Amino acid sequence: MVNEAEKYRTEDEKQKENIQSKNALESYCFNMKSTMEDEKLKDKISESDKQIIMDKCNDTIKWLDSNQLADKEEYEHK
Repeated sequence: MVNEAEKYRTEDEKQKENIQSKNALESYCFNMKSTMEDEKLKDKISESDKQIIMDKCNDTIKWLDSNQLADKEEYEHK
């Protein structure tokens, strides 16, 4: 039983890292979108730059939705 627990421990740790990386990327995208919609930044960032950031965030969120089984390195790269 202990051997079996040890065997699954490394798999659990890897899965935990994957989930943390995915959540961090997703959180970053939503925070960036929220920041771009903030009225305080309206005059500081051009509309074209806002659109570029929003498009990239939306693309990344779509990628996350379609790549639920990606690994930590893929999330960090994205």
